[in-house]
Amino acid sequence: MQDFSGLWIPLVTPFHHGEIDHTALQKLVKRLKADGVKGFVACGSTGEAALMDEHEQDAVLDTICATAGDAPVLMGVSGPRPAMVAARMQDLAKRYPLAGYLLPAPSYIRPSQQGLLGYFQAVADASPLPLVVYDIPYRTGVKIELATLLQLAGHPNIQALKDCGGQMQATQALIEDGRLAVLAGEDHNIFSTLALGGAGAIAASAHLETRRFLQLFAALQAQDLPAARQLWQQLGRIIGLSFAEPNPAPLKAVMARLGWMHDELRAPLHSASPALAEHFLEALKQLQD
Repeated sequence: MQDFSGLWIPLVTPFHHGEIDHTALQKLVKRLKADGVKGFVACGSTGEAALMDEHEQDAVLDTICATAGDAPVLMGVSGPRPAMVAARMQDLAKRYPLAGYLLPAPSYIRPSQQGLLGYFQAVADASPLPLVVYDIPYRTGVKIELATLLQLAGHPNIQALKDCGGQMQATQALIEDGRLAVLAGEDHNIFSTLALGGAGAIAASAHLETRRFLQLFAALQAQDLPAARQLWQQLGRIIGLSFAEPNPAPLKAVMARLGWMHDELRAPLHSASPALAEHFLEALKQLQD
């Protein structure tokens, strides 16, 4: 069983003049690893994977794996046909030292729950590595219901859930069931998920103030609720600003102003507004005062 606990960063993909900025990506991975994050997710929605071809995705993954060292790396893989998704997973596993795959429901198709069950089971049967099911209905168009997730939890190759389902009762039921490592996928739900006993989070906003996020994890693990509440209140504005405009535009705008990368996204994504970027920088400065 892979250990999916802790704080995972779904990495942004730095670009410069339309090309992947591998130097900036390498520096970002080194910085976050030094801060103490558990692992990385390559080519998720935060990484603009849908706007890259497979060759570019492989190049991003190559840089991340070469830089991450002993930190585990998950690769985002998606597609409508189980056989094609599984073939992609098999190919990647031959070339990269991955910990597993992050797999959402197929977008646009909106299958039934029985169709979703068959889709995930078929991919899990053929995948050479563990799967983290990604429940994100506002991107895929379909919700993976609790009963379906509980059935998927019985598959030995399905070991975790990135939970963006928006139903805290279902989150609690999955945590109590205990077979899946439940990871908060909505950054606003990190505190509640961890307090309920969740395993961790895949949190885009933790690109910034990473050590403060890790302090929050430690406080909740130690059941130090006063300290955890204080840290959560401090991080609340950062989380809100990270998603005030479409992800990852706010994060890239701030990291560009910090000198970490260029403020560049792939169309049709657009850079964050200057006003938001300034508000974001001011919030960071207030935290550091």
